[in-house]
Amino acid sequence: MPASDHPDSFDIITMDDGRIEELMNSLRTGLTVQEAKDLQTRILKRPPTLAELILFGIEGSEHCSYKSSRPYLKQFTTEGMDVIVGAKEDAGIVRVARDAAGKGYAIVLSHESHNHPSQLVPYEGAATGVGGNVRDVCCMGARVIALADDLRFGDISKPRTKWLYEEVVRGIAGYGNPIGVPSVAGGLQFDKSYEGNCLVTVVTLGAVEEDGIIHSYAPENADGYDLILVGKPTDSSGFGGASFASFQLDDAKKEVNKGAVQEPNAFLGRHIIRSSEKLFEILKEKGELHRVGFKDLGAGGIACASVELAESGGYGAVVDIDKVHVAEENLAPHVVLCAETQERYLWASPPDLTSLIMDHYNVTYALGGVSAGAAARVIGRITADTRYVVTSGAKVLVDAPASDVTKGFLYQRDVAPALPPLQKEPVIKEKNVGKTLLDILSHPNVASRAPLYNTYDKQVQGMVAQEAGAGDAGVLTPFDDPRYPAEIRNVGITLTTDQNPRHNAIDAYQGAVNAVVEAWCNTVVTGARPVALSDCLCYGNPEKPNHMRQFADGAKGVADSSRFLEVPVIAGNVSLYNESSKGDRNEMRAIPPSPMIAMVGKLENAAVALSPAFTGSGNTLLMIGERKDECGGSIWYSLHDELGARIPEPDLSEIKAAGLTLCDLTAEGRILSAHDISEGGIAAALSEQAIASGYGLEVIIPGSLQVERLLFSESFGFVMETAPEETEVVVKRFKEAGVSCVEIGRTTDRTDARIRLNSVVDIPVSQAAHTYATGLTAHIR
Repeated sequence: MPASDHPDSFDIITMDDGRIEELMNSLRTGLTVQEAKDLQTRILKRPPTLAELILFGIEGSEHCSYKSSRPYLKQFTTEGMDVIVGAKEDAGIVRVARDAAGKGYAIVLSHESHNHPSQLVPYEGAATGVGGNVRDVCCMGARVIALADDLRFGDISKPRTKWLYEEVVRGIAGYGNPIGVPSVAGGLQFDKSYEGNCLVTVVTLGAVEEDGIIHSYAPENADGYDLILVGKPTDSSGFGGASFASFQLDDAKKEVNKGAVQEPNAFLGRHIIRSSEKLFEILKEKGELHRVGFKDLGAGGIACASVELAESGGYGAVVDIDKVHVAEENLAPHVVLCAETQERYLWASPPDLTSLIMDHYNVTYALGGVSAGAAARVIGRITADTRYVVTSGAKVLVDAPASDVTKGFLYQRDVAPALPPLQKEPVIKEKNVGKTLLDILSHPNVASRAPLYNTYDKQVQGMVAQEAGAGDAGVLTPFDDPRYPAEIRNVGITLTTDQNPRHNAIDAYQGAVNAVVEAWCNTVVTGARPVALSDCLCYGNPEKPNHMRQFADGAKGVADSSRFLEVPVIAGNVSLYNESSKGDRNEMRAIPPSPMIAMVGKLENAAVALSPAFTGSGNTLLMIGERKDECGGSIWYSLHDELGARIPEPDLSEIKAAGLTLCDLTAEGRILSAHDISEGGIAAALSEQAIASGYGLEVIIPGSLQVERLLFSESFGFVMETAPEETEVVVKRFKEAGVSCVEIGRTTDRTDARIRLNSVVDIPVSQAAHTYATGLTAHIR
């Protein structure tokens, strides 16, 4: 029945369990039977209202409260010498530079997923995923400087997969390009295990001066502060989005669930970002930044933003729903409270600053003239009383302790015993190793991502030193501007994203370790030192012990590897229930464990950043990392529809020492180019370097393994190019660091350039380049 026909409250304890379940499903609260009972008997101690059922369902969802994952996230190292804000606010912040006066300059990092919405409504789901992530960074007082995305789709031969890919990419571009933020990195994988549940994860970077940070909580002495809602008029779009993100994807409910997907307005989003950045400057000049709080409206809309802004500062709040500007007549109050309308922010402002903030948006930047109904409005206040109260007219919609609302529920889920390792290792002998290499280069998970990256704006803002696809990580110079001191303008920042679903399908723990190691390798081969990482932990149904085991193992893998490599986790999210119905029996199938990692690195001088492209002929090629029989989950195996069992198990001590040594040598100018060894093995890595430069190569990979395993094993390592006169010094330095560094061959000139490997591969660089350049497009058509 319509929301207006519901009674004001629901006496849960008078109902039997079947009736409670039916009621929670009909209201789409996301609450379980026991949670509904607990809400009445333990938290409120009275029958809950409709608004309270929906609010606690949202705040108590996996998406908001991390009720299954919270204990596991405590393993992460979230602090460090240069960490200013760890994983506890809307975005993390890490210091990357100091000027001559000792003032700090920082990078803001946010990482979110928008999986379920993108599976159902891919353009809007992906676009609003970008919008929400950008707002997380903006509300920390930062200038938004970069985007990246890491995408996973199903079988590329399926028409729906191609449509999803095209619409998701169009949605990311449709938001990222108009707001004027460059895309500098990203990942793309196709695997049939994502058939009914794609992954769309987005990373945003911002730049901020340390004395310009704004926090997403009410500051000290905030009793009586105004709550100012800024942005689009509230509508019903996205209502129930947070709860929907904590459901399995059921084909039978697709049409119903589409209503939980928000609608983007990138041009208004850009306008509010720019106006907010100017307001930051004004407040800073007045010395008032420390007196405000600022938060974006994401999951749960006005309700979650207001209660979290208040409670995280130790306060409560009163919100008057009738003061909210709305786009539709007769919107039910609980919808206005919890709808996830996009392009909205919430300020906590002392009354003496309220008119300044309101006039800035409404008059100076004329929000209503940019988008009909957009405005800044006071909708409530912060209170010393720690209760969260929402009213509409004479009715009290919500009245509960703010801390009870935000804490949600907590579960200790059953975890299955450790899963037995896979045993099968296929025996494969190639008739033509050169052809196999070409097949790998054209594989949709290896081939050039240019068709993807060229959809995005890669150079806007003029600070991109190495574009997406030009290297193992994007490189930015965020402080190369007259507004910053000369001594920090050359500082470079790198960004990369990584995860191999095939590794994780074999071993959830080692696969998570490998995702962090891959991000580390992609960072250090640019010459940058890793400074922080974020993760989107995407897994199946936590109510199933096997899936909870995968999550527990994956979280531990990320925690162990990041701690050993000394890279703090400062941002991220958890996305569970990534499952979809499959087959006539409507059985649920989960995605493979998917810890999506993003890593930020720092170069003291961006001008020394390395790319994979060879720089000349006659130079020495060196290999770090022995080639091992670790082909499990490899692209080579996938060509034969095999998964295998033995995935790479890197020695973290060796990887760490090798990476830091490479950074030192890069700073000294002793390395000409470098590339990490990952998908496709060293054969693919060397081929990509030749393709990027036009130079050929002659190489012998040492080892006693079958030649295909030498060339296509995805054991971790790097390939480096040095001038002949530097080779001895470079080899010696790695040896002193306890790292094996082997000379494997040389580069050759561009005249009739060829890729020659171990006397079994001899193909023209031009042929490899064409195969590599057209591979993804050929599959998508």
